[in-house]
Amino acid sequence: MKILLTGANGYIGMRLLPKLLDMGHQIVCAVRDEKRLSVDTKTRSKIDIVEIDFLDEPEKQKVPADIDAAYYLIHSMTSSVTDFDEKEAQAAKNFNAILENTQCKQVIYLSGIVNDKKLSKHLSSRKNVEEILYKGPFDLTVLRAGIIVGSGSSSFEIIRDLCEKLPVMITPKWVLTKTQPIAIRDVIQFLTEVLGNKDTYDQSFDIGGPDILTYKDMLHGYAKVRGFKNWIFTVPVMTPKLSSYWLYFVTSTSYKLAMNLVDSMKMEVVAQDNRLQEMLGIETHTYEEAIDLAFKKIEQNLVISSWKDSIASGQIKEDLENYIQVPKYGVLQDKKSIRIKDEDVVLENIWRIGGDNGWYYGNWLWKIRGFMDKLVGGPGLRRGRTHPDKIFPGDALDFWRVLLADKKSKRLLLFAEMRTPGEAWLEFKIEDGVLYQTATFRPKGLLGRLYWYSVLPFHLFIFGNMIRNIAKG
Repeated sequence: MKILLTGANGYIGMRLLPKLLDMGHQIVCAVRDEKRLSVDTKTRSKIDIVEIDFLDEPEKQKVPADIDAAYYLIHSMTSSVTDFDEKEAQAAKNFNAILENTQCKQVIYLSGIVNDKKLSKHLSSRKNVEEILYKGPFDLTVLRAGIIVGSGSSSFEIIRDLCEKLPVMITPKWVLTKTQPIAIRDVIQFLTEVLGNKDTYDQSFDIGGPDILTYKDMLHGYAKVRGFKNWIFTVPVMTPKLSSYWLYFVTSTSYKLAMNLVDSMKMEVVAQDNRLQEMLGIETHTYEEAIDLAFKKIEQNLVISSWKDSIASGQIKEDLENYIQVPKYGVLQDKKSIRIKDEDVVLENIWRIGGDNGWYYGNWLWKIRGFMDKLVGGPGLRRGRTHPDKIFPGDALDFWRVLLADKKSKRLLLFAEMRTPGEAWLEFKIEDGVLYQTATFRPKGLLGRLYWYSVLPFHLFIFGNMIRNIAKG
């Protein structure tokens, strides 16, 4: 079967892609930027790629006419707190128009469980997208899920941050709201088994795990799996805005996502229709099993995807191509170089930079800079990195975004997404036995120049020691 996979570089898409390939399907990945598709060379050779931004005017000729089915995995919740619902509606309408000239028989849409008549903006948008897709020239299968638990998922990372950092929590009353979490591997199983199943055409199904829990239960359940205790006290006075700031400063989530999540957490999300589980004979995992499975993936360095690699989690609002050419004029630079003995070892050191491995010198200073960035609304160091020794263009790397990661040319280029009065790049390059490290800053006005010269004393010993430590074999 020939399948169009939208959102192929997203959290769900990256988990679904290898499963579909293992099943023998021919996959066409729809992404905004082909260079951001974080797959290895072997996987890339097995797929076709089309570059489409579903918010732009429909380009019908880009999608092969002979596709048999499609997965709709597009959403904009992390990019805005005001107009994401309008963007999601427009994307769905454009998707319908694009598929008019294809032979697509089935579209599978992963949505959210809708219980209450008065829905959050997030869930209301998902329901509206569902209604738009039902008008498309294909049979639609809708899977409505609640909290998805898996390594790298936003829900898992938020719970993990809260529990690991705060043994005692003062929480808003929405932690008493009921929800029905589901393991990511169960979601993938549902998504693959409804493919081509005519009994699921033009129907919507709820999917969930076996446990109905409050968010408080989930926090306690996480602590139990990890082998420690936590204490949670609820207060009725925490406003949605205060709750959002609380999540933003304590966890790795962005403020925009925190706002939208808090809005949704007030709504009960429990599966009311379990027909699909019975139809397909799927045995779902408990919440504690899902947490345990997530940690097994983390411990084995097998985390395939993370919500934090989304472009929307940072400051870049355009294609990476617009930043990949480091400017030469009107910039301030810190250039350093050092001769090295073993290029391969040094290259591996570069590829492990950031995240838990740190920045090779003055990690406490990097943490202070990250904390200061978070105070003014930047990402700080909250995002870390998805893989300990693999980097792909578009990945988040602490408060940097990877623009170029080319091991053949031995070059890594990062763009700063921290809040600064200007634009900053950090480049590592190996040529003829020499490691070059260049920090480039393009200031915005006088404030930008004052900022550069104020941090220059720190650069002198941080960057100097950093390159020396990276160069060590």
